[in-house]
Amino acid sequence: MNTETDTDTAILYSVQPANPAAHLFVVTCTVQNPAAEGQLFSLPAWIPGSYMIRDFARNIMKIEAWSGKRKLSLTKLDKHTWQCSPGSEPLTLRYEVYAWELSVRSAHLDQLHGFFNGTSLFLFPHGNESAPCIVDIRPPAEQSVRGDWRVATTLPRKSAAPYRFGCYQARNYDELIDHPVEMGDFTLATFEAGGTPHDIVITGHHRADIERLCRDLQRICQHHIDFFGELPPMERYLFLVMVTGDGYGGLEHRSSTALLCSRNQLPRRGMDEIDENYRSFLGLCSHEYFHLWNVKRIKPAAFSPYDLTRENYTRQLWAFEGITAYYDDLALLRSGLITKQSYLELLGQTISRLLRGSGRFKQSVADSSFDAWIKFYHQDENAPNAIVSYYTKGALIALALDLTLRLNGDISLDDVVTTLWKEYGNRPQGVAEGAIEALAATLAGIDLGDFFDRYLYGTEDPPLEQLLSRFGITYTLRPAESDSDKGGESARDDKSRITLGATVTDRNGMASVGTVFDNGAAQQAGLATGDLICAIDNVRITCASLQQQIDRYAAGDTVVLHAFRHDHLMTFRVTLKNAPADRCVLALNERADSPARERCSDWLKSPAF
Repeated sequence: MNTETDTDTAILYSVQPANPAAHLFVVTCTVQNPAAEGQLFSLPAWIPGSYMIRDFARNIMKIEAWSGKRKLSLTKLDKHTWQCSPGSEPLTLRYEVYAWELSVRSAHLDQLHGFFNGTSLFLFPHGNESAPCIVDIRPPAEQSVRGDWRVATTLPRKSAAPYRFGCYQARNYDELIDHPVEMGDFTLATFEAGGTPHDIVITGHHRADIERLCRDLQRICQHHIDFFGELPPMERYLFLVMVTGDGYGGLEHRSSTALLCSRNQLPRRGMDEIDENYRSFLGLCSHEYFHLWNVKRIKPAAFSPYDLTRENYTRQLWAFEGITAYYDDLALLRSGLITKQSYLELLGQTISRLLRGSGRFKQSVADSSFDAWIKFYHQDENAPNAIVSYYTKGALIALALDLTLRLNGDISLDDVVTTLWKEYGNRPQGVAEGAIEALAATLAGIDLGDFFDRYLYGTEDPPLEQLLSRFGITYTLRPAESDSDKGGESARDDKSRITLGATVTDRNGMASVGTVFDNGAAQQAGLATGDLICAIDNVRITCASLQQQIDRYAAGDTVVLHAFRHDHLMTFRVTLKNAPADRCVLALNERADSPARERCSDWLKSPAF
């Protein structure tokens, strides 16, 4: 139990899952010394780690204010700010929050469980952002839920027993909203890494091998701790896992992470190898855990401190998300959980994702970071043609930088990242724009200006084929075998595939056009998103038979395609093309010379092949 919070100056909150069937939390916030001119309250517009304005205040259903027994008036000043009329006694807000978003970013409540981030529930009283906070997390009525509900959070306990309802505390509002809360009838397991307890809480129906999961996560966590040389101070770390049929996602916090996964991503009892689904989940856990250092402590100057009322712009997400995305899968290899070939398969998939979007030639990764608020988190069907991911290309820039540094001396990206931790990990000031590029150049003793101008601030692809060859890795491009082909694995055959140059989904049996790729057959013929293809050369087709019909033709053949655009039947002459060679496969080159093998061994931190 932590040091007691001063209750005389604290902001007092309570949270109750008052009506799980209606998905309503009831929250109170009491300010003991409200502003004499009328207290202002606001709810954050976004949550750190997810760079989009989400306007959580839209979920406040009903709100009222009381000063003692006297009801005060509330005036809404903007979309997420209220002002109370003056009152002479402690002021209490009482409000209902609708919680029906099953994600790691917001809040969700039903009869099976409750989950929330503080940014979704806790209004902050202006002028009291540094005041200590006490939160009474109250249980639901027993008859309204299923199972024996407990509470999982890394909020410091005040009077609550471990994993039980009761009072928790935080030093200030910033800490209050950085500890997500799960409540329900969940599975709980524990392991130790870095001398600190690490708990796993799994909510939802599952048949996971918990012992295996603890064992594997322990290796990942210990690897990251050893990489940085220490674990940031904390009493314990918590993996909050919500299991669904097809979910996936994660969000980092200062001593926990909220995760969403599908049931088939958890390890099964008796499973000897790490399959593709479980590997994906371990990579997600590795990513969020790496964020303990990179973004939760080392952070952009633009986030120091966060302004949660508006966008916070930075061009550095390539480093805070991209570098993290580079190390997440690499850690699975370095910790001995996957093989070198498995890692190269993952890396090939990342390269394939980059190559399949022409947006990388129109938007730099630095601009992708800056525009995340309006583009990356607001993607539409044209996104592959318009934007580039600072996760995907950011990870590949990190890879290229790492290999470049290793080829030019004794310095690697490992040294850059660990130096960032030493210089910024315990400082309130964030990393200035351009400081990471300058640090890399200083440590390496070489001019990296051209590298960053071309690949980070420009739109060129990093020279991965040439760099990887110096490390004994072959780089091969082939056409995708199907629309679901993620790349990475060796092709079953090298037959050229004919493509329409667009994605399609089933809509009442017809093929509904989704993304129309730049310079593809569909775009050149004039097809558009939403068109419903119904026939090719006067033969009726369905979504399921579309590719089979196209496969009967050769590249260069022109077909007559009929499609409905809204309610108008249109005719298109489509000249078919071969699928582009955007399927990347990486492999160890058994003929590589000894220096290349040694460089590869040092990079991957695994024995030479």
